[in-house]
Amino acid sequence: MKRTLFAALLVWMWGSLPAQEYSNFAEQTNRLNTLAKANPTLVTLRSLTKTNGGKDIWLLTIGTGKTENKPAIAVIGGTEGSHLLGTELAIGFAENLIKGSNTDSIKNLLAKTTYYVFPNMSPDAMEQYFSKLKYERNGNATQTDDDRDGKLNEDGFDDLDGNGKITLMRVESPVGDYKMHPDDPRVLIKADPSKGEKGKYLLLMEGIDNDKDGQLNEDGEGGIAFNKNLTYKHSTFAAGAGDFPASEKETRAMLDFLYDAFNVYAVISFGSNNNLSTPIAFNPIAARERILAGYLEPDAKVNMMVSELYNKVTGLKDAPKNVNTGGDILSWGYFHFARFSFSTPGWWVPRAKPDTAKKEKAFTIEDPTANYLRWAQQQGISNTFTEWKTVQHPDYPNQKVEVGGIDPYVLTNPPYKMTVELVKKHTDFLVKLAGQQAEIDVLNVKTEKLANGLTRVSFDLVNKGGLSTHSKLGERSYFLKKLKVAVKTNDKQEIIGGRKISLLSSLDANSSQSFSWIIKGTGKVSIEAGCPTAGVKTIDLSL
Repeated sequence: MKRTLFAALLVWMWGSLPAQEYSNFAEQTNRLNTLAKANPTLVTLRSLTKTNGGKDIWLLTIGTGKTENKPAIAVIGGTEGSHLLGTELAIGFAENLIKGSNTDSIKNLLAKTTYYVFPNMSPDAMEQYFSKLKYERNGNATQTDDDRDGKLNEDGFDDLDGNGKITLMRVESPVGDYKMHPDDPRVLIKADPSKGEKGKYLLLMEGIDNDKDGQLNEDGEGGIAFNKNLTYKHSTFAAGAGDFPASEKETRAMLDFLYDAFNVYAVISFGSNNNLSTPIAFNPIAARERILAGYLEPDAKVNMMVSELYNKVTGLKDAPKNVNTGGDILSWGYFHFARFSFSTPGWWVPRAKPDTAKKEKAFTIEDPTANYLRWAQQQGISNTFTEWKTVQHPDYPNQKVEVGGIDPYVLTNPPYKMTVELVKKHTDFLVKLAGQQAEIDVLNVKTEKLANGLTRVSFDLVNKGGLSTHSKLGERSYFLKKLKVAVKTNDKQEIIGGRKISLLSSLDANSSQSFSWIIKGTGKVSIEAGCPTAGVKTIDLSL
């Protein structure tokens, strides 16, 4: 009896402990199912499709009542398989939001806002982190002939030092273009010929030229990367991009859902793209190109406003510059989906200040790997660098070859213990962003009796939110549903003056527009005003 109680206590204690590592796909699925089953009135979970690797692309819908009729934010994690934090931020946001759903603030939020959470768009690639051989992978399980030689996966990575992870190789060579970092010999940086510098090493990914074509690791497992497979400036035939835009089932499944979700007004994605820490600047030349290549000025101003909110809430500094690979989710969200689109890595290695107590000096040359190693040491983080080790390499028989360097994943994913605070900050941001959404209201409603059975009806249509009902680019779209003001009369009523239906391309933040009609007849008349991205307001009047 005592043993049984003790065992039960251990199971309870183990189940109560917070996770100590990133979740694999099975664990993510369990977290999502647990959330949905425990909160059926707030959460629904569905699979949009299965990848070629047999993994579900999950969609978590959070909200109350008819969620499809409320303004919505799409939250997208796992845009890159190597970015585990993105999936953790998406799932963690959902968990945190539901934990707070008993508070008045979250109740009010979910009463008027829907969140569509896509936790992981790259489950096939993400699983590489949990495999026996760990390397940064962004491609799915689609079979690809990356070197176009008619063979599949014949030249993948090789673990030359047998440590279960793929790092780097440095090869001493008279034509090498890398040299040792002057402040940290573990790190290699490019030599600058313009300064008379000469390289000593070739720097390559760990591996062997298995197919003897003169290239290393150019055709292994890796498939198509989600964040290269979208439609805006798709790099057709580039490695990992796919032979055509939206070639992958997971990409098409997300697009099919979102193009039917007219209530989505903003897309938030987690990955290497970043216009939240530093907004995309308005470029008048790019914004005037026939095929639009830059943000329109009002949308650039919105990006700046939301960026200020993000930086204030998260307090993150020294952000990396935005990286647009072509076919990426950030660009698609704005240029082709015509919604407000924002993206962030969610974390990056902080700038490590030299520890003067240990007589450290500022780096003479800034380098992300050297900065990481200094920061990791200051944080007490170990086992994230593989010391250089000499190996015998068949492709370089008479040269010194060493394997080592920074471990995979560590430059873009923080230690898991840091994710709790990061999830909290990004949850706060996503909640505050919803507080800025467009909100339609009808004010100053008047009915005036006129002669001959006529009544003048007038009101002001107001957007009380901090965002416009549509992006400025969205105003140009024939696909998006416009803001509609419609008067519903019966067969005994007639509109003498004013339009029965009026369509507006948009209503700016904190702005209004006046409407007036002259209606003949008596009885009740109903006026409906709004759009999917800002909500709909209905008023009933007596003539």
